[in-house]
Amino acid sequence: MAEFTMELNEEQREVRDWLHGFAADVIRPAAAEWDEREETPWPVIQEAAKVGIYSLDFYAQQYFDPTGLGIPMAMEELFWGDAGIALSIVGTGLAAVGVLANGTEEQIGTWIPQMYGDAGDVKVAAFCSSEPDAGSDVASMRTRAVYDEAKDEWVLNGTKTWATNGGIANVHVVVAVVDPELGSKGHASFIVPPNTPGLSQGQKFKKHGIRASHTAEVVLEDVRVPGSCLLGGKEKLDERLARARERAKAGGERVKNAAMATFEASRPAVGAMAVGTARAAYEVALDYAKTREQFGRPIIDNQGVAFQLADMRTSVDAARLLVWRASWMAVNGKPFTAAEGSQSKLFASETAKKVTAQAIQILGGNGYTREYPVERMHRDAAIYTIFEGTSEVQRLVIARTLSGMPIR
Repeated sequence: MAEFTMELNEEQREVRDWLHGFAADVIRPAAAEWDEREETPWPVIQEAAKVGIYSLDFYAQQYFDPTGLGIPMAMEELFWGDAGIALSIVGTGLAAVGVLANGTEEQIGTWIPQMYGDAGDVKVAAFCSSEPDAGSDVASMRTRAVYDEAKDEWVLNGTKTWATNGGIANVHVVVAVVDPELGSKGHASFIVPPNTPGLSQGQKFKKHGIRASHTAEVVLEDVRVPGSCLLGGKEKLDERLARARERAKAGGERVKNAAMATFEASRPAVGAMAVGTARAAYEVALDYAKTREQFGRPIIDNQGVAFQLADMRTSVDAARLLVWRASWMAVNGKPFTAAEGSQSKLFASETAKKVTAQAIQILGGNGYTREYPVERMHRDAAIYTIFEGTSEVQRLVIARTLSGMPIR
């Protein structure tokens, strides 16, 4: 077990500096253009693939870092560059986490490489959980997966929404209901291979922020996938469902469903994304306050501005520490007895919204224009309190964990 530390080792610092350079030299110069175009920045993703950032090897190295800090450090630097482009680069990771959290070794080795492609032919993947009537309320999920025993195939029907890379992905990971009587405990995750008949893109959303990241509906109409595409395998699913039925009869402990297993693993990473955006906005505001003069002196000479910057930096650093703690706990197998993963996501996402708003205030009228990046950062920051569990859901998770009560 790696000891918890607030110092990156030499190798981690080298990776951090390399990522920071890519974010500064490649992502930031392209940020405004792709935000306006509201399109997937394929050229930037390809550049990331060429240097090794968009690849299975890089993702695996950071994911299996024994300190747990590889992923949050990478997320912070990339999202410091720009949230929309960074999400296009790392969005495949959520689907990969879905396979890592629920799949067999064979499934991991087969499907994750196909999610990324290679530098000459980059691919993306999509994780499809939310539905028009089932966002935070995963128990309301309607997408069904029915097993055709004669053909050893699963038949999927339903509509998914808010799917990053939905419809344009090479590989889709779809969460579906296999036993409606068990509610959220009756869910399972499935791989939908490339070019599978019946899967199509529905509405593409025009968003307030992260506009360079493709978000769309995914429609599943009699989509047939081989039995081997059930993550974890049917034997494991049958055992899990049997335990869930027994516990339901006895009123026993909660059993995690497939989507929740993925979200729990990814929440500190989302917190790190928020830290990157908040840090970027703070740095812009600090530089501006040092150079912008009013009444014959830099505006940072005024306590009203200086104190805001002090609070902004304190909040950013506090958020990073919560993210790092949760990430270290997760990789070292320490249980989230106080919902530390949700704590990190909640605090970091709320920090990003607040800090980016303060940055606009410090820049004044300039901050409200697209000539300065804090306007875009503020729009981007709004998503962190919504996706992969709203702030309200995080508070519910924390309160339930601390109290042991079924708070509603």
